[in-house]
Amino acid sequence: MMPVIKKILYTTDLSPNATFVLRYAINSAIQHNASIVILHVLEELPAAARSWVFSYMSDEDQKKIFQEAHAHAMEQINDRLKMFYQKELSENPTASERIEKIEVHEGYPADRILKTADEFDCDVILMGSHGKSAIYRTFLGSVTKQVLRRTRKPVFIIPLPRAGVDRYRSSLHAGA
Repeated sequence: MMPVIKKILYTTDLSPNATFVLRYAINSAIQHNASIVILHVLEELPAAARSWVFSYMSDEDQKKIFQEAHAHAMEQINDRLKMFYQKELSENPTASERIEKIEVHEGYPADRILKTADEFDCDVILMGSHGKSAIYRTFLGSVTKQVLRRTRKPVFIIPLPRAGVDRYRSSLHAGA
């Protein structure tokens, strides 16, 4: 029996090439008649840095900073989707209806990706790979690698363009 894909988790780090991966998410959703959950994770500070920074901030200030970061990320995602729809989906306006939900969470990226995939019962995870150097992966680890090691769901990894940035960077990511 062929696998059925009804829901796709598209993860975005809001980097200049994030739209490159979005094309694959939208195309896959159209091909499989699936919906898309978009996820952006506001990465937590390491525990030592968090305790130092937050020792100078009230709980209210901490909450305000998270709310501002959350609102900014949502604004960026919505602005980029709007531009993407105008530039690439003018011939297929119903493709925008594939987006079921946009989620922005704070946490460790791999943990949040896996939790969100389970929460929304996603059939596949679609994410970009930056192709960082071997030294970077050795010392810092890779979100993609962590997700691959810990999930039983299919993960589609889209390598980002080698030659610079995506062609819509200047219009989609101005100010990013």
